[in-house]
Amino acid sequence: MNYQAYMALALEQAAAAAEQGEFPVGCVIIQDGQVMARGARTGTGGNRLMVSEVDHAEMRALKNLETCQQPVVPETCTIFCTMEPCLMCYAAILLYGIGTIVYAFEDPMGGGTGCDRTSLTPLYRDSRVRVVRGVCRQKSLDLFSKFFNKEKNLYWKDSVLDMYIRKQQQLQDKN
Repeated sequence: MNYQAYMALALEQAAAAAEQGEFPVGCVIIQDGQVMARGARTGTGGNRLMVSEVDHAEMRALKNLETCQQPVVPETCTIFCTMEPCLMCYAAILLYGIGTIVYAFEDPMGGGTGCDRTSLTPLYRDSRVRVVRGVCRQKSLDLFSKFFNKEKNLYWKDSVLDMYIRKQQQLQDKN
């Protein structure tokens, strides 16, 4: 499987979200080389009184997977995310039984894939999900850097994530 090519599709979703003023996270779900579902982050841009913390790219892609016209075998699916899934999304991916998670950029503030599942109930603990990290990391970092450098984007401004992304971009710029 060409991880970079499929991550490029997720990056397209993230770029489309960014163009709408949303936090630039995108996601695609692949089965047997075919895109089964897509999702992009919503609920973070504009003049909202309240930000939506459930309209994550992964959640939207999983919802779209439910309406897929072809048979879906979750354990054969790979989900490509431009940012490490948060705990909510990670749990949903485990519940769906998705076989592999591939992500571009780590989330030091809310990433869920590194959690210790050994003390969790069997539904989560016994999942056989495989996690692949860092595919197209720099391209995802570039999208996040652009987002946080725009003054009108206030979502997670000055957060642990914002500071981490700025530091990562500075390190990259030195190299």
